[in-house]
Amino acid sequence: MPTSVLVVDDSALMRRALKGMLADAGDFEVHTARNGVDALEQLDRVHPDVVTLDVNMPEMDGLTCLAKIMEKQPTPVVMVSSLTEHNALVTLEALQLGAVDYVAKPGGTVSLNIDDVARELVGKVRDAARAKLKRAGGLTARIRATPPPPPERKSAIGTVDLVLIGSSTGGPALLSDLLPELPATLGAPVVLAQHIPASFTAALARRLDEACALQVVEVDRIMTLQRGRIYIGRGNADVVVARRSDGLIVKSVPAAAEYRWHPSVDRLVGSARRYLDPQRLVCVLLTGMGDDGATEMAAVKEGGGRTIAESEETAVVWGMPGELARRGGATEVLPAHEIAGRLADWVR
Repeated sequence: MPTSVLVVDDSALMRRALKGMLADAGDFEVHTARNGVDALEQLDRVHPDVVTLDVNMPEMDGLTCLAKIMEKQPTPVVMVSSLTEHNALVTLEALQLGAVDYVAKPGGTVSLNIDDVARELVGKVRDAARAKLKRAGGLTARIRATPPPPPERKSAIGTVDLVLIGSSTGGPALLSDLLPELPATLGAPVVLAQHIPASFTAALARRLDEACALQVVEVDRIMTLQRGRIYIGRGNADVVVARRSDGLIVKSVPAAAEYRWHPSVDRLVGSARRYLDPQRLVCVLLTGMGDDGATEMAAVKEGGGRTIAESEETAVVWGMPGELARRGGATEVLPAHEIAGRLADWVR
């Protein structure tokens, strides 16, 4: 049975373009709506499996429409956004409200290859059709409502020099809940590879920095790794760890063609393994489609390091962490609301 998709955009030209991309894939039944009001009226009739939603629309903007969809008939939503700083902020807010993912809108001020846009759109709509919707109330509310687990015996662990985190689909919303739970006294710097466009990274870093006890910065130049900081790899590039005479550094480098997703989690972890004993690393693999990070994090565990895979019960998409677990590469498989506490226990 084909996947039913409702394409919502105020531009007739854009509706035709997006509908054509999906129709050409052969496994979608595509409906269109000219704005948010029209989309809400069609929900009961169409019952789409996925909605693609424009960020900027007259009568009812994308955020308002998204909130009403989640209230009226919760449905996986993929935001369609032009790559501007303003739209990055709006799209991140949409992800926080429950949107599953986002794609770059063809046209606008940034030149995009139409074949790449079509490939990304089709892939993300297919992923969204299989994704779990974020529960109402958000992770933080669930943490507060859940009684704390009984104390556990903490196993011994040596000094940790670096924490590495990888995430993709569903990641920005999860990170907004998980990273603020990390204490300011965390004993090692954190480097994060989140699959995201370059124009979104600075906005995500600012948003997280406002909420976290640790300072959050975008890796836009060579930086010395310091405790008390979370370093977010710049989008559409890769982020790697290296060593200089004055200590460990992190830097943004051009995306390597041999890696499918960027910033590449595997490339990040592989670079850290070249300069650090795996026993001095802690790695976390969060929600996301595919297997990025699984190979290198499994190698960290094999070398005596500690790894965490987010559990299927909380992951929007249990692809990346599921692959790590299936390979036996996870020291622990934990629900999202237990990950920060375990990191704090391990990284003292």
